[in-house]
Amino acid sequence: MTKHADFFVPSFGVDKSGLEDLKSTFHNLEAPQLYEEAIRRGEATIAKGGALVANTGAHTGRSPKDKFIVRDALTDRAIWWDNSSAITPAQFDALHADMRAHAAARDLFAQDLYGGAEPANRVNVRVFTEYAWHSLFIRNLLIRPSKDELRSFVPGLTILDLPSFAADPARHGCRSETVVAIDFTRKIVLIGGTSYAGEIKKSVFSYLNFVLPPQGVMPMHCSANVGRDGVSTLFFGLSGTGKTTLSADASRTLVGDDEHGWSPDGVFNFEGGCYAKAIRLSKEAEPEIFSTTERFGSIMENVVLDPLTRAADFDDASRTENTRIAYPLDFIANASESGRAGHPKNIVMLTCDAFGVLPPIARLDPAQAMFHFLSGYTAKVAGTEKGVSEPQATFSTCFGAPFMSRHPSVYGNLLRDLVAKHGVNCWLVNTGWTGGKYGVGQRMPIKVTRALLAAALDGSLAKAPYRTDPFFGLSIPVAAPGVQASILNPVETWSSPEEFAEAAANLVEMFRTNFVKFAPHVDAEVIEAQPAPVAA
Repeated sequence: MTKHADFFVPSFGVDKSGLEDLKSTFHNLEAPQLYEEAIRRGEATIAKGGALVANTGAHTGRSPKDKFIVRDALTDRAIWWDNSSAITPAQFDALHADMRAHAAARDLFAQDLYGGAEPANRVNVRVFTEYAWHSLFIRNLLIRPSKDELRSFVPGLTILDLPSFAADPARHGCRSETVVAIDFTRKIVLIGGTSYAGEIKKSVFSYLNFVLPPQGVMPMHCSANVGRDGVSTLFFGLSGTGKTTLSADASRTLVGDDEHGWSPDGVFNFEGGCYAKAIRLSKEAEPEIFSTTERFGSIMENVVLDPLTRAADFDDASRTENTRIAYPLDFIANASESGRAGHPKNIVMLTCDAFGVLPPIARLDPAQAMFHFLSGYTAKVAGTEKGVSEPQATFSTCFGAPFMSRHPSVYGNLLRDLVAKHGVNCWLVNTGWTGGKYGVGQRMPIKVTRALLAAALDGSLAKAPYRTDPFFGLSIPVAAPGVQASILNPVETWSSPEEFAEAAANLVEMFRTNFVKFAPHVDAEVIEAQPAPVAA
């Protein structure tokens, strides 16, 4: 009989989750107990200040090519299969049986949590993990029910996470020994062969991305905050564009940093924590996030420590550029207690343009907003990935293609309707380069970005004069408070207008080529909103 190592075990027991003959389950342990277990088992160390530090081994990021969805009657016509890999129900059954057998006679850690701060649109998630630090990670990242709620907790989604399990491609229909498999019909997620904890949280996001749109709720890969006037703002952006940094503004209330829903009642966080990038983190530039690295209960992934002082070196990327910090939302002093906010008045789409040709800010009309949302543009820079020596354009539709279970047009149409219904202002903000491409120009000063965002959100930027960009058709302010006028016009920051024109024309063509696949799914206004081809 499985031993339960604590007393917060709900009436819906582990046996009902299909797991039998476990050595023991540590159910709903809190941070002090999980620290003790992680240290005792050699999973992690403690940094100066009290954060738990774990290394994720070979996998220092997600493995999108190893993610699979069961193709059955429910998903056959609903999933965007061009973006998703399928396995059969029989292959999933075999994988599930083998992982349950692998778990037998082992200790597992279980957490019962909520995905979604809005009760009508949340999912009850039970997460079984092999590692104690993974259990603390997901406890930090999702929403923690009260003890009274735990006693009657019944999971609507079950996740089994076993890093030591090696999948068999021939038997399980996967690609390698690493696997992330989702069965939407049976509401089960299986994760094996990877110690990267982000796979757990993103599995919950993928699930909500599938189940919420038919209910008229828009799932979004975005951060959100609220001003003193009570008005919320959404920040869409891929990794490295500043989504977490810009939403963690001391003058505004943070709703959440990564994943949200937009329902008829407003915006709500899917999570109860933040998962911030730590590389080159500094107290001066990001004081709110930096403070969490010195807190008991935070988890730092792949961060290098001084062997003597245990102080973190956030500039050391020897393990990965994707160093991370996972912490509860209430570690941010100005975080929302409810995780909910009203309908937004502004949407900011962030891009890190390493080609240095997009303006620091532009106002988007509704058709342009849908074009840029479906495009999801940013750029990789040299040195961040093996073999990348020049900036490379990346288009991740809806600013989160790996998590979009349904066709992008489903999410795009939901966003378009919500923007129109609530009269939302949309902005494109470049946090990338100015004065030239990566290696020639400089990174957009964060003070400039913050000043422009402040002017956009307080309404003053709407009163500025605008001009139309000749390459991208964007509406760009001619002047803004506290910002040098020349930086608003990218060509003026380049030493060679001819080189700027060439770089801009190349990016225009990349946008147009990428959008060909979406053209059959949008109306004429959105097609016309894409940048016009540049004459040779």
